[in-house]
Amino acid sequence: MSNANRYQHVKSTKPVTGKTRKLKDLMLKSDNRICADCGAPDPKWASANIGVFLCLKCGDVHRALGPDVSKVLSVTLDDWSDSDIDSMLEIGGNSYANSIYESFLPKDHPKPKMDSTMEYRTKFIRAKYETQDFLTPSLRITSKGSFDSTNTVKSVTSSFSSASGKHAADDTREFVGELNITVVRGNQLAVRDMLTSDPYVVLTLGEQKAQTTVKPSDLNPVWNEVLKISIPRNYGLLKLEVYDHDTFSADDIMGEAEIDLQPMITAVMAFGDPSRIGDMQIGRWFMTKDNALLKDSTVNVVSGKVKQEVHLKLQNVESGEMELELEWIPIL
Repeated sequence: MSNANRYQHVKSTKPVTGKTRKLKDLMLKSDNRICADCGAPDPKWASANIGVFLCLKCGDVHRALGPDVSKVLSVTLDDWSDSDIDSMLEIGGNSYANSIYESFLPKDHPKPKMDSTMEYRTKFIRAKYETQDFLTPSLRITSKGSFDSTNTVKSVTSSFSSASGKHAADDTREFVGELNITVVRGNQLAVRDMLTSDPYVVLTLGEQKAQTTVKPSDLNPVWNEVLKISIPRNYGLLKLEVYDHDTFSADDIMGEAEIDLQPMITAVMAFGDPSRIGDMQIGRWFMTKDNALLKDSTVNVVSGKVKQEVHLKLQNVESGEMELELEWIPIL
């Protein structure tokens, strides 16, 4: 039977709901407009429980794994249940799922390409999702029906408490940890005065703000200043803004960027006490067209501490880059 006949459906007449609109919006993100496994453009299929968008060929392989491993649906023809949509929205699409399933993908183990053989495509996909060869054992998904909540949900209420040995019902802490954020340096920052700028950095998470000192007349400032931010149970994106200090008028914006904390917190929850393991990589935040990363940002255990170097291209400005280092501080 041909692929065309095998996948014929009766087009859904189900009315578009708010959740369906959110699913369509998720599909439009740049990293979801290619297949999560081979990079083929315009994927028309998805694995609802894994949370990735797939091309026809990779969808074939996923379907062969069985619905307990990968529940494959057409993004245009199938009726999606609310739980299937919730799963996709919770995971967030290709980049979030790949940050888990490919967190330890070896450099000498290339992903398949859109013209790869079915043999290599099948071998890679089975290793990625079925045997989970690119995850460490402590990060492997225990429930094949869906992602473990430890690996996906940005609300860390129950999973973080479990990792720290306390039952969620008994843990009433407002914050689950802290970050020491070293603002290392800026490069080629924008000019906002006659020939230079007086930059400083502001970090914002929810209602919390932290600020560096001002560096007078410096477009390549070196701060090496540590700012501390507490991480609440329900956290969002960490916002970085660079300003030019003005004495007699409002400070001018010199660019901004957002930092996704999920890869670090996911890794912290999965591995527990870092002092008990050796130096190693435990996670990764992938560079995509939808974020400000200049390159992939890895999460590492270094001398018993969890650290992450982040290199950012400032957004909404003509030039500028920022370098930071994040260090996780547990709350005992």
